[in-house]
Amino acid sequence: MVFMKARNATQIDQGRRKFLVGGLTATGGFLLGVPVLNLVAEEQSNGGGSIGFFVEIKPDNRVIIGVAQPEIGQGVKTSMPMLVAEELDVDWSAVTVRQMPLGIVKTADGYTWKYGGQGAGGSTAVTDNWEYLREVGATARQMLVMAAAEHWSVPRAQCHTEPGIVVCDTLGARLSYSELAARAAKLPVPEEKPVFKDLSDHRIIGKPQKVVDAREIVTGKSRYGIDAEMPGMRYAAIERCPYLDGTLASVDDSAARQVPGVLDVFPVDGPKPGEPYLILASGVAVVADSTWAALQGRRALKINWNKGPHANENTASFWKQTTDLLAGTGQVVRDDGDFDQALAQAETVIEARYEIPFVNHAPLEPQNCIVSIEQDRALVIAPTQMPSGANRAVAAVTDLPRENIQVEMTRVGGGFGRRLTNDYVAEAAMISKKIGAPVKLQWSREDDVKHDFYRPSGMHEMRAGVDEQGQITAWTQRLASAGKYYRRPNVKPEDQFKPELYVDDFPAQIIENLRVEWLEVQSGVPRGSWRAPAHTANAFVVQSFLDEIAHASGRDPLQLRLDLYGEDRELAYGQHGGPVFNPFRLSRLLKQVAKSIDYGTARPAGRAVGIASHFTFGGYGAHAVEVTVSKAGELTIERIVAAVDCGVVVNPLGVEAQLEGGTIDGLSTALNLEITVQDGQIEQSNFHNYRLLRMKDVPIQFETHVMPWGDKPTGMGEMGLPSLAPALTNAIFNASGVRIRKLPIKDQLKKALS
Repeated sequence: MVFMKARNATQIDQGRRKFLVGGLTATGGFLLGVPVLNLVAEEQSNGGGSIGFFVEIKPDNRVIIGVAQPEIGQGVKTSMPMLVAEELDVDWSAVTVRQMPLGIVKTADGYTWKYGGQGAGGSTAVTDNWEYLREVGATARQMLVMAAAEHWSVPRAQCHTEPGIVVCDTLGARLSYSELAARAAKLPVPEEKPVFKDLSDHRIIGKPQKVVDAREIVTGKSRYGIDAEMPGMRYAAIERCPYLDGTLASVDDSAARQVPGVLDVFPVDGPKPGEPYLILASGVAVVADSTWAALQGRRALKINWNKGPHANENTASFWKQTTDLLAGTGQVVRDDGDFDQALAQAETVIEARYEIPFVNHAPLEPQNCIVSIEQDRALVIAPTQMPSGANRAVAAVTDLPRENIQVEMTRVGGGFGRRLTNDYVAEAAMISKKIGAPVKLQWSREDDVKHDFYRPSGMHEMRAGVDEQGQITAWTQRLASAGKYYRRPNVKPEDQFKPELYVDDFPAQIIENLRVEWLEVQSGVPRGSWRAPAHTANAFVVQSFLDEIAHASGRDPLQLRLDLYGEDRELAYGQHGGPVFNPFRLSRLLKQVAKSIDYGTARPAGRAVGIASHFTFGGYGAHAVEVTVSKAGELTIERIVAAVDCGVVVNPLGVEAQLEGGTIDGLSTALNLEITVQDGQIEQSNFHNYRLLRMKDVPIQFETHVMPWGDKPTGMGEMGLPSLAPALTNAIFNASGVRIRKLPIKDQLKKALS
């Protein structure tokens, strides 16, 4: 996964006068933004001054705040402008939010950001922009105060702001921001860094705010990629090879060309086996005057495929390979203390293996985009998490200069990591280049399920040594998996493990004798980032194994965790989400969910609770789940309690929504979701055999707790998912005695209890 920063080091180091720039709009408003830095000499000679991320105060006192990050449902289109509006000191009701396009500029040293880093991934947007965006708002407020003091000929210290107004108590005078806009726009940006509001004085940050485009969403007015249009565009669909790395042998397109509306049919070449992905698969493109005609034309194609190098791959052979690998040795990526000696001296040794399947992203909106290739420029309109990647994809297809490729972002109908990769943009660029016209490429649901960068699959072997007092003295996690860095360029072989095992994760630095080991499984299945990447697997494995240890050693699972997490302290954490991890923050959450679900209360036979917690990308999450398991193996989820600690809470309503959504996503995935392979082909094709959770399966008793901490926020989009699955399976064991070590759960209970 790629993590984007708000500003680069050059911007930070050049001083605040060059960091922010103020100006007057054509309508007399005040504009504050980020100038383009290090422009090439020709552009500098023309005065530069391109405005980036901005605050605009209109003459009628309305405020427009730009947001540069893609909105994929995580709420940044609301939470990030809230940071600016708070420090600007305006009423939230006066704010309008504007989505910014991709902004890159060519410099003497390559390319740099025009609006600050743009991308959605890794729950980074609020964290990375916490200081930056508040400074934008505070600087604008500072300049408005300066303008008022100048107008009244009083010291700045005698002026302060109220929402949308500068007040001088000495004179008893008041001026609106719009009345001061023209004067403020002529002032230089002050050198000194503005003073931020105290957290206790916040009126917007920390207060529940509905998403800014809620009305547009529910009334169908929001513009998603699937809604986008442009004059003269054609419509396209691609029949992609169903075999992993297969190729086109022959095609009879005569019937397709007879379909009314079909304009052209031609092959699209995919990458060679082992090469980095630009697009996912070889195929045949059908271009038409409507999406319906393109799909009907595609259906009429008669194609013979070369099955490629993975024609014999299947799910059974994959799991055999993991088992065979775990019989050997792999790459030891962390080795603390003396694990071998500690295990040999343990009173009890506990072992278990857990299986994590491939899963599909299944966004509500299948992949789509519009690309228009002209002789010297290109336009992309796309639902993407990484607009810079869309820009690079078109550049790779066309060789156009990146600064001549414009990318407009629509609202995204689900990302979850799938739209970090812009293969669908590259496909559309290939088609537009071929036909010489704008093209809208639309994937079907079947396309989306069968052609994805799936969540990596693997088998985890866990082993722990426990002494006579029930204390864990040795711990190892060995993972044989097909990692997501598969076919990624410029990744060293010794670094392939990094997105699969986070070596500083719990219980590193807590259990003295600890070893972590990785073994690489060979598979032709494309892999990529999936919501809360490796945390979705590792939380299930580690938190399930903790329960197994507790039961084997006669300890309470909650108390075992609390003892391990210990007191308030910070441990070094080198992976994303660091630089520190405080296990005590997990204890707070566990105590909350345990209390809320009546953890210690006796329940009837067949009914029980389970708990789990996890640290993810800087945030902390915990779940408690109550279930009933009948004698026939029927599972009923009675109640869910979820808690999260994401530091300072910017928008409580948004955090709660993300916690609920992540929990439901985790529940859906744990119960049913699995991608399997047979004879080199993905077996699933749509929601009939890739069954997402239904509304009736979510318990009515669903309780959430948001527990703030400290003075900085973390992200939230992924924190609500990882600990749900282990809490659920721990509850199932407590209710039935059946230990779930393989996901998804599906009908395992019925088989075990029949």
